Formats: sequence, C-alpha cells, structure tokens
Amino acid sequence: MDEPAWADEDAGPIVRPYALTGGRTRDELGGRLDLVDLIETTDEEPTRKMDLGPEHLRIRRITAEPLSVAEVAADLDLPLDVVRVLLGDLLRHGLVRRRKPASVSRLMDARLLKEVIDGLSAL
Repeated sequence: MDEPAWADEDAGPIVRPYALTGGRTRDELGGRLDLVDLIETTDEEPTRKMDLGPEHLRIRRITAEPLSVAEVAADLDLPLDVVRVLLGDLLRHGLVRRRKPASVSRLMDARLLKEVIDGLSAL
C-alpha cells in the first residue's frame, strides 16, 4: 500500500512567509526600503551569532551583482514585505549595502543635452 505524499510540487512553499521573518511584518528600517533601491553584497562574512536562514544566504548570493529590492523579491519568489524584513536583517549586520539608483537628472549634464539637441536639429 502506497503512503500518501505529504506535499507535492504544486502545493507551493511548505514554510509560510511569516515563519521566515519570525512573525515580523516590518523591517527594522521602518519601511524605508524602496522597490528600486539597489542591494549589493558586502565583503563582510556572516558569523554564527547572526542567526541567518537559507533565504538570507540566498539573498547574499544573488546580490553579488546589484539588484533592486523588487528583483530580489522576484528571484526569491517571496512577498515583497517578507523580502524587506530579510533585507533589513542583512543591512543591520552589514552583510549587504543599499544605495539609491542614480537619477536621470544626475546622469544628464547640460553639455550632453546640448549635443543631443544639436544632433536632432541637424536631422
């Protein structure tokens, strides 16, 4: 007689999102992580006392190259608020860094805009 399967692949994650965050619903930054903030792993190495889960370690792996908060959530296939809490943990320990994306106005200078206008006028 075959034993019934406890779960199948269609059942989804076995661990509920609130279990990943220890029941916390907000990150320690007070919700200041924006969807477009870039997250990047630092050179700091985790220690045993940091109590990191596999999701924390996966975030460190995937953010070796900068990713936005939204991209991290998509890669982990977890709700955004859960990812924000996990990122807050990593930020608190200095295991990732956050930076704001460069604004378009900072990327464009007057000289470049003049060259674009001149190029368009020449057409």
